[in-house]
Amino acid sequence: MAITKSNGGWLVDVQPGGRGGKRFRKTFKTQAEAKAYEAWLTTQVNQDAKWQPERRDTRRLSSLVELWFTHHGSGLSAGHDMHRRLKAMVEAMGDPVADRFKVEMFATYRTARMEAGITASNMNREHAYLRAMFNELVRLGHWTKDNPLANLRQFRVQQTELSYLTDAQIALLLAALKSSRNPHVLLISKICLSTGARWSEAEELRESQVRNGLIEYARTKSGKTRAVPISDELEREILEHAKVHGSIGRIFGYAISAFREGVERAGLELPDGQMTHVLRHTFASHFMMNGGNILTLQRILGHANVTMTMRYSHLSPEHLQEAKALNPLARLTLG
Repeated sequence: MAITKSNGGWLVDVQPGGRGGKRFRKTFKTQAEAKAYEAWLTTQVNQDAKWQPERRDTRRLSSLVELWFTHHGSGLSAGHDMHRRLKAMVEAMGDPVADRFKVEMFATYRTARMEAGITASNMNREHAYLRAMFNELVRLGHWTKDNPLANLRQFRVQQTELSYLTDAQIALLLAALKSSRNPHVLLISKICLSTGARWSEAEELRESQVRNGLIEYARTKSGKTRAVPISDELEREILEHAKVHGSIGRIFGYAISAFREGVERAGLELPDGQMTHVLRHTFASHFMMNGGNILTLQRILGHANVTMTMRYSHLSPEHLQEAKALNPLARLTLG
């Protein structure tokens, strides 16, 4: 702290909170006034925390990841995968000190990943994971600063057309899978085509989930339980398979590699990222093409809201048919 005589009077030039704290400069006519002001500032710093300089958070970003996982992530269905991805991101960014992590650091990391061939969709997912981690730590009271990624916008990604199999392609695929040495792959695929299940949901089925003409999916991506009716024939086939091939409650073993090989034998070309998921898209697409209701499809697929399900609405035979009758040219012709 310092009080000095200047041409304009007595200058108070102080940092009452110490190094790193706010600096105050003010000129007074008399030395007594300057000393009184200096004493008042000192009192404010000692009595009011908001006058104190901001404390550093010297934890590493990796520590925040572990804190998030311990208090929140470990309870999520996809928490372990998200934990793994967060740790990989932090390591790639050099594990900075938490309060020195800025949006520019992530933007630089994102650019490098894109240049290495990572898609915009994947980068948006990583962005969402890290932003969600900070949001949850704020809610838990373990992070008192602003979310550093709160204002960073994600990339706009052009929605790709969802691929689905025609009846002929389905027959080709099932024939190719039937010749597989893997005993599980054909029936898992039939379950996905019959119920719109994700591959992992069908592959991890337990006997307790199949009963009374229903398959009940419990450990789902959305966290919500849903039940889908199946034919008597498919139910018998699943239960018979469980007797022969089941193990410790599970009906199936792993079969995704066998499915990939079957797709190749069938000569099918699928978009990137839609290997096993094409079965779910095929169910949904045929459901709508055969006159299914969009809200029923939402419940079957387990979508949290109908927005995602609407991707299939254009396949409905009645989709936007009003355009034929209600456009101005049609009305003019009728007139």
